[in-house]
Amino acid sequence: MKTRFLIPGLLAIAMGFTGCATKPYDYANFRAHPPRSILVLPPLNESTDTRGTYGYYSTVTRPLAEMGYYVYPVVVVDQYMKENGLPTAGEMHQIPLDKIRDIIGADAVLYITVKQYGSKYQVVTSTTIVTAEGKLVDVKTGITLWEGSASVQQSSSSGNIIADLVAAAVDQAINSSTDQAHYLAPQVNVQMFTTKNHGLLYGPHFPKEKEQ
Repeated sequence: MKTRFLIPGLLAIAMGFTGCATKPYDYANFRAHPPRSILVLPPLNESTDTRGTYGYYSTVTRPLAEMGYYVYPVVVVDQYMKENGLPTAGEMHQIPLDKIRDIIGADAVLYITVKQYGSKYQVVTSTTIVTAEGKLVDVKTGITLWEGSASVQQSSSSGNIIADLVAAAVDQAINSSTDQAHYLAPQVNVQMFTTKNHGLLYGPHFPKEKEQ
């Protein structure tokens, strides 16, 4: 993976949010039902890469915890759901909220959809992209507290055709054994969860002195 970042490249980050990007998100519902704990379900994967669900899922806990929320351990949640007859993310997303409230006790559920995930290879370039959408829902009322999305893209193109040919070959070899998109997913989380006026509000365990 270190080799990947030694290759000269162009990093382009594009963000998208529900509604107008210049208009602050309406946090009225969020403030009316502020969650203390969040259950993150395995993401729906609409990309062509089968690694999208769990490659992304493993990156979600840390940013949410750092924002001041209790996040149920994703490995435990995934295993619990599978042991109770829900083997796929699609089936997990259909769980009634009252069941989540009664059995798990979470304040809110975060539903994530991975729209794009993986690498594409052309003659002299390779591009890795991760795009995801998130929706936070209050367990007691079913009200949507927040929605957001973000996309991160990284290209290996340097403008030098010989270097690009070598870079594309190296990238393809690396990606055959590692998941390069997994390393971009944390950047997507940062954009989606922390962007001012569009990301999540700080949770109850975030130090007040650090809030801006």
